[in-house]
Amino acid sequence: MPSYKVEAELIECSDIPPLKDTVDTLQKCGETFFGYYSNEGLCGAISLKDENNTIDIHRLIVHPDHFRKGIAQKLLEFIERIEGIKSLIVSTGSKNTPAINFYEKNGFKKVNQIIVNENLFLTSLEKKFK
Repeated sequence: MPSYKVEAELIECSDIPPLKDTVDTLQKCGETFFGYYSNEGLCGAISLKDENNTIDIHRLIVHPDHFRKGIAQKLLEFIERIEGIKSLIVSTGSKNTPAINFYEKNGFKKVNQIIVNENLFLTSLEKKFK
């Protein structure tokens, strides 16, 4: 939740769906989760769905206490090592400049912008593999 609160502030929209998640909704979401742990416990996580070797990244989160430690990079690199990937796709708030810059730095290209409502726009990005 702390990570999503930071994102909500960045994109100027306090009504983002992840802020409504519960343990129950996360257990039923159908995503596969991987965590990044240190001695302090869980510091970050990535979740995905794999459909026909296209990995849809649903969440890439790092606790604010662990920002700028390379955790998001390590989680993304872990996913990129999955055998047989054709592409990675992800969506993030269009005003979430740090996330968009992170994905573009890692070879993702903007492919679409979705208007969720008058306050929320999402940018979709994709990275293709040969």
